Amino acid sequence: MVASSDFYAELGVARGANADEIKKAYRALAMKFHPDRNPDNKAAEDKFKRVNRAYEVLSDPKKRALYDEFGELALRDGFDPERARQYMRWQGGNGGGPSLEDLFGGGDPNQPIDFGSIFDRFFSGMGGSAGPFSGVRGGVPMRGRDLEGELAIEFAQAIRGAEVPINVNGSEMTVRIPPGARDGARIRVPAKGLPPSSGNGVPGDLLLNLRVKPHERFWLEESGELHVRVPITLGEAYKGAKVRVPTAEGDVMVTVPARTKAGARLRVRGKGVPAGKSRAATDLIVHLELVLPESENAEVDAAIEVIEKGYKGDVRSGVVL
Repeated sequence: MVASSDFYAELGVARGANADEIKKAYRALAMKFHPDRNPDNKAAEDKFKRVNRAYEVLSDPKKRALYDEFGELALRDGFDPERARQYMRWQGGNGGGPSLEDLFGGGDPNQPIDFGSIFDRFFSGMGGSAGPFSGVRGGVPMRGRDLEGELAIEFAQAIRGAEVPINVNGSEMTVRIPPGARDGARIRVPAKGLPPSSGNGVPGDLLLNLRVKPHERFWLEESGELHVRVPITLGEAYKGAKVRVPTAEGDVMVTVPARTKAGARLRVRGKGVPAGKSRAATDLIVHLELVLPESENAEVDAAIEVIEKGYKGDVRSGVVL
């Protein structure tokens, strides 16, 4: 099946490219078209978004496999690969029929696909002939409607992953949140929606839109890197130090080099979002914030006077427009 967008072409790599080749191509393009480097450039902004979307899919082995098999259609919520394969086998053995793109490609790509409803309409229109889901009315099993709602979680739960208990219509259940879940992501819980209206069939699914509460000091970038702002003292910045930095898997000690400037960034490998089933752990980027003494006293004032004498010339001499 031909995808409406060619993610490999967006990144400029071959379809057989390995993970390192894909990452290298993505980083080069993301740097080239980043909005900070292309202010007020709509074309560059659009390209940056397409590059990020392509990398999001091709860097995930599971998503990449589905994309290679079915195209961009496979990335929509509600896509059922097994049902799609059954339909394609039936289609091949019955001399044709609408393609999957014809059946599902015309809708809003941001809306979930209701496989049961669309297949039901299609096969009912054919008189219920023996299709890929024969044996019940219309050639497909009746399916209940999906339920949709919101689930608010803490930032730490989104980063670490969590099992969150919820109550749906009086039924207690646990929803698994994968590590690195983002605000606005959708979690699908199969067969926890409404039951079918009549006859044999399966319940619909439960669709949960995640709302991740922001954190005061941590944030997650599109690249998957976790960022944190960490305060350091004047002495730590000047002399260097080892400082405690919290991570998703416990505290680590990070070395602050001597003569570190305010706003410096340190990279801690593999201490960002924990590893998932199909990806490695991401990095943690530590942003150092210089904090001055809060109390006022003569000794601090005298020490600052001494420090001032250590500067050579005007520290703002290079600030020009």
